[in-house]
Amino acid sequence: MKKIYWRPPSISRAALALIAAVALIGLSLVETFPQERKQSFYKEKIAAAQLARVAMNRIKEEKQRRGITIDGESDPLGTGMIGHSVTPVTSNTGYIESKQTSTNPNFAAVVVHLLKRAGVESGDVVAVGLSGSFPGLNASTYAALEVLKVKPIVIASAASSEWGANDVELMWLDMEQVLFDSKLVSFRAFAASRGGIDDRGFGLSPEGRHLIDSLIERHGQRKLTPKNLTDSVDQRMQIYQEQAGDRPIKAYINIGGGAASTGTHVGKKLFKPGLNTEVPYGAIDSVMLRFAQDGVPVIHLSNIKVIAERYGLPVPPQETPQVGVSRVFVRAEYDERLVIGVIVAVGLAMFAFLRLDVGVRILGRRRESSHAHPQRMV
Repeated sequence: MKKIYWRPPSISRAALALIAAVALIGLSLVETFPQERKQSFYKEKIAAAQLARVAMNRIKEEKQRRGITIDGESDPLGTGMIGHSVTPVTSNTGYIESKQTSTNPNFAAVVVHLLKRAGVESGDVVAVGLSGSFPGLNASTYAALEVLKVKPIVIASAASSEWGANDVELMWLDMEQVLFDSKLVSFRAFAASRGGIDDRGFGLSPEGRHLIDSLIERHGQRKLTPKNLTDSVDQRMQIYQEQAGDRPIKAYINIGGGAASTGTHVGKKLFKPGLNTEVPYGAIDSVMLRFAQDGVPVIHLSNIKVIAERYGLPVPPQETPQVGVSRVFVRAEYDERLVIGVIVAVGLAMFAFLRLDVGVRILGRRRESSHAHPQRMV
């Protein structure tokens, strides 16, 4: 059988073993002593996370001021961002672990990261579609948009799934107003719908629909009253284009699973969590799909656990998260100086050991030759 590799016969196994040992030691050093490297837009990410923390605390203070109880079982960290299981304005089921995970203010840094990857710069127009299902994630997104100084056009679905902003005394549009009045953000939702099935509040009780209608009227948003889901998508796209004017919309952010924004549960799952720059196969009509078809990057903030694990955020947090602790801020990377040093060391070892090995072999041959052919006596 032919050998599958070739080794110069003049190099001993001992020399090769020594070179391999040096290389393995170098590899071990590189793996053991990584360098903590700040990621791109570190300052903006820190600022956004800090603002998100302040925003959530302000909402919590408002809850307490209004006498709204924070449930220690569903909200063990006392964030104030977790609602109830069932209320008159609850539109759908929800997952408590995802809701708890989304209260981490470091999600604001993730949104900064995704917006920058989408090519968004200061002053650009960004369209946003959200519901009341993830108030913590809404606050983090608002903080990121505020820090990056973009021009958001927000359309809200007022209802919420379980454990979201579904307390009838403080729904998302109320929370948003608190942040605006506190001058933590400089914008509010321009328009709002009921949300829920077909974006029309189907499935809600008459009391729930009345509460949501009163909420929208109280805060002065343009109320969407679509005939069906397609009409809701049409109305939303028209508003985005009207408000953008002649300025291009540089990205679309979807938060949660609003029917018109995602295209119901089917469309929601076809877009991957995070940044989407291509049209997914088989996607059904939705705001996300129409923007994607127009070549607009879509940031899909859904399947929160997947996004959290991708960027090193706890699922869910077991203690109050510290701002700036996650791979989105600082990542352990190989120390380039150490890598270069190891490469140089391996090269020098190869040169030294091979030269030494060749020298030893030459000297050995000379000795063998002298023993084999002794000089004659004269």
